[in-house]
Amino acid sequence: MKTVLIIAIFSLILSLGVGAQSYSLLSPNGNITVQLTTGKTLSYSIQYKNQPLVLSSHISMQIADEQMIGANPQVISSLKTSVQETIIPPVKQKRAEIPNNYNQLILKLDNQFEIQFRAYDDGVAYRFVSDRAGELTVNDEVAEFHFAAGTQIYYGKVSAREDADIFHTSFEEPYSVSALDSVAENILAYSPVLLNPPGLPKVLITESDVNDYPGMFLVKGEGASVRGKFAPYPKKEIISGSEFKLKTVIERENFIAKTKGSRTFTWRVIGIAPNDADLLINDLVYRLAPAPAFSDFSWIKPGKSTEEWITALNLYDVDFEAGLNTATYKYYIDFAVRFGFEYVMLDAGWSDVNNLFEITPGMDMEEITSYANQHGIGLILWTQALTMEKQMEQAFEQFKRWGIKVIMTDFIDRDDQKAIRFMHRFADECAKNKFMCMIHGAPPPKGFSRTYPNMLTREGVLGSEYNIWSAKANPEHDLLLPFIRQAAGPMDYEPGLLQHATRSQTTKLGFEKVIAQGTRMHQLAMFVVYESPLQLFSGNLSDAIREPELMGFLGKIPTVWDETIIIQAELGKYIVEARRHGDEWFLAAINNWEVVEFDIPLDFLEEGSYQAEIASDGINAAKNPHDYKLTVSKLSQNGKLNIKLAPGGGFVARIRK
Repeated sequence: MKTVLIIAIFSLILSLGVGAQSYSLLSPNGNITVQLTTGKTLSYSIQYKNQPLVLSSHISMQIADEQMIGANPQVISSLKTSVQETIIPPVKQKRAEIPNNYNQLILKLDNQFEIQFRAYDDGVAYRFVSDRAGELTVNDEVAEFHFAAGTQIYYGKVSAREDADIFHTSFEEPYSVSALDSVAENILAYSPVLLNPPGLPKVLITESDVNDYPGMFLVKGEGASVRGKFAPYPKKEIISGSEFKLKTVIERENFIAKTKGSRTFTWRVIGIAPNDADLLINDLVYRLAPAPAFSDFSWIKPGKSTEEWITALNLYDVDFEAGLNTATYKYYIDFAVRFGFEYVMLDAGWSDVNNLFEITPGMDMEEITSYANQHGIGLILWTQALTMEKQMEQAFEQFKRWGIKVIMTDFIDRDDQKAIRFMHRFADECAKNKFMCMIHGAPPPKGFSRTYPNMLTREGVLGSEYNIWSAKANPEHDLLLPFIRQAAGPMDYEPGLLQHATRSQTTKLGFEKVIAQGTRMHQLAMFVVYESPLQLFSGNLSDAIREPELMGFLGKIPTVWDETIIIQAELGKYIVEARRHGDEWFLAAINNWEVVEFDIPLDFLEEGSYQAEIASDGINAAKNPHDYKLTVSKLSQNGKLNIKLAPGGGFVARIRK
């Protein structure tokens, strides 16, 4: 991070008088106004261009055996500051330089707590800070978000499980859309959620810097509002599951966290987007997260990997029996070398899931790892979180001997304080041992990828695997994810399936031979539109190798970006964007089931002549979504590029001088 300017504006000591005090805070461009009021409660409201956006909402924190922090708050001082700085991310998700400009208001209370508010041009955030000795027990936190009547909400509804309480979830749900005031009170949603107040900017509600504290779910509040809900601390856990095992909480405490008395708490984030395109470039969650504690990032290498689980290693036309064996993984490594992939994933099954040292018969790990290292291909190893927690130290020693580059862990399915602690420990130990890592069966990262840049991606998204057993991963869903889920950080969707269906065609074949809805180019364009510094290609390699030109095109798509420009975007309908990596531009588009066509100005290019390698939907893609074409065109800054997308379609152009 390079700091440009930090200015203290004023510090004011206030008398401890009776009655409400009011404080205001403006965003740097003056469009957003935050109003804080202290009286019987601590409340805030937000205006956008003098229009009420978030109505008066209460915030507080209940500390055990004390009056609630925020009830009858006594302010002893206030401090306003302005910050202008630039964050240089070690792993570039949207851009190589991130302006981090905001105005901040800190209210210091008389109980060794303070509340911090920040106003940015694209949102507002607040958090509690404690300066107490010893340990704190937090019984609950109140976080309210009130909106005008008629507000619409997009949310991922947590599905109840038969064998666990409602706080157990993989954070993988399709988005429900409804009027906010009609949402049932018993529905639990995970963040981010998107609010659409009538005639006003859209609002994203999520969080950042979730550390030693539970994540925030959301439930319906009074009227048109939502409020935070937090999983109580686990009191008693059991081991459950059949093929894959995990810890399940069967009894919880009457508090949500026991933690250090001197600390900052989680940022509550309110992203504000006047236009749908603004949702796609909002990286407020990243900016609010703490910088990494380490400074050597030379060993962190983003890239693309093969992925095997969705297609179950179901190769064909090979001279060996495909499956969990040495020959199969050497074939995967050869594929990665040929098409410019950096990694090969060894998913569940390379060892006993409950014992990482019990290698599956037929798997010669010494030969596989040696072969990968000789060919410059990094290996990713899947692990079960329960097993990783037990065997982390010994397993890491073995993984270092093998030269493993990335460790994945799976099946946490919670974000209470105990689960959050494990994820931090896992990422921290990986960093100390110079392993990159990723997590499945877990909430979205919510700033985690800034604090741990070695954490290249995270699940917490309904992605390609859902094509195995449902029709949920469809183009309509695909066109909501970048506007909502992506605001919380990288998402491991695992695109690239090579069997396709239109909206009216049969989509479910089942495990090993999986069909994706939409076109071949829809899958390809996800590699540009969806942000994940580690992208996993989920197609069957035996299908892929029959299309070497397409795989060569995919192999050239980067996974990190120096610049992102949103050209056209409408929530749930289509996205057209240009991303720059070094001297190359990638222009990509995806859509839902509605056919769209664009003439895209190329004024984002510098002057000069350019060549574009173009991958687009074929003329018959509406009926046969496998149909696509690869062409080469000459372009210039003053020209336009026509993009026509089939139903559930896609487009990618690689543009070079």
